[in-house]
Amino acid sequence: MPEAISIAIIGGSGLYGLQGIENVQEHDLDTPFGRPSAPILSGSLENRKIAFLARHGVGHHLTPSEVPYRANIYALKALGVERIVGISACGSLREDLMPGHIVVPDQLFDNTRARPRSFFEGGLVAHLSAPNPFCPDLSIHVAHAVKEAGGITHTGGTFITVEGPRFSTKAESNLYRSWGMSLIGMTTAPEAFLAREAEMCYAVMAHVTDFDVWHTSAAPVTVDAVVKTLGKNTQLAQEAVRLLIRRLPSVRPCDCATALAGAIITRRDVVPQATVERLSPLIQKYIPK
Repeated sequence: MPEAISIAIIGGSGLYGLQGIENVQEHDLDTPFGRPSAPILSGSLENRKIAFLARHGVGHHLTPSEVPYRANIYALKALGVERIVGISACGSLREDLMPGHIVVPDQLFDNTRARPRSFFEGGLVAHLSAPNPFCPDLSIHVAHAVKEAGGITHTGGTFITVEGPRFSTKAESNLYRSWGMSLIGMTTAPEAFLAREAEMCYAVMAHVTDFDVWHTSAAPVTVDAVVKTLGKNTQLAQEAVRLLIRRLPSVRPCDCATALAGAIITRRDVVPQATVERLSPLIQKYIPK
């Protein structure tokens, strides 16, 4: 029986592939929610089967709002993935989180407006419990891997996701700071919440590229500044992923695998069969076909 693809890396701005993957296969999948951002690549790294998906597509042609988040997570679930590490560029909303640093946050604030946020629709309702939106166990392993790779690492903090694609105004940036936000980005929501609906562990490796626009002594964020910082951090991210894959235990000790237990509220006999079929990879242990 072939080895399952148990972990996936979703690469964001600046990370469009992984070094060292052997026996690469390309999975050009379709889902009930459309096609993923790009073909999913799978292969062996550190003698383990992993997958990689470029969040913004080949050549970075999808805006944060255009990323097909549901298709991406659904396709990874269909391939058997149990854990996801999202790699994201972000702005800092705190003095101590400096460009070049890497943060593994523990909280998430969804401030987007125009994105589907759930798989559950079409006659099936589920109310996901998400007090801790990132998997604590996977987050610990990600942070340890980044430290081992030599990165300046911070753990904890709240990551606010905004719609984009434009960067913030000073008024917005200062408001987010007053709310107690630590980082700002454009893609972690709804990605993290969809992964949890799919009962997958999810953690984010957030690469700080700038101080957004609140910082009085730093230049306002630009694409050029973001790309330059990401370029310096790319090798670090590659090494951190390699170390994570090597060290990560195969057994999940968290409760992510039962995130839907008790969440589905719709009575089984009124759920349309078409919806059961469509969501089968996510719900089959609760509502079999």
